[in-house]
Amino acid sequence: MKPLYILIGVFIIALLVLKIVNKQFDFSLAGRIAMACMLGFTAIGHFAFVDGMAAMIPNIFPFKKEIVFATGLLEIAFAIGLLFPKYQVLTGWALIAFFILILPANIKASMENLNYQTGEANGPGLSYLWFRVPLQVLFIVWVYLSAIRG
Repeated sequence: MKPLYILIGVFIIALLVLKIVNKQFDFSLAGRIAMACMLGFTAIGHFAFVDGMAAMIPNIFPFKKEIVFATGLLEIAFAIGLLFPKYQVLTGWALIAFFILILPANIKASMENLNYQTGEANGPGLSYLWFRVPLQVLFIVWVYLSAIRG
């Protein structure tokens, strides 16, 4: 839920600041700034909650902690790439693929009631998927509209 609040809050602030500075709304740039901030926020979790996030990764994958660190670094790279017009489209497509590829980890966490912070089985469970799957779709549409089509 926190990433959604950050995404929308930063979007509104960026939109207003861009309106004041440029005398016009720039929804695309505000959207990319908001997504970049959200990705920076979520990347922090990859370094702060390594064990919990490693527990979310399907068992067929080895080197789970390394994957958690790598995906955290990828989120930082995506955040930076979104802010450079030369790279925004390529970054947008890569980020959409990333959002699709991480969905199984969220499904596994929900099915096993995993708490992503601790890795213990006291998380929100399957009800979380009713929020998480539409959220992933929102993130994908957001990136498409602000980075690719924008």
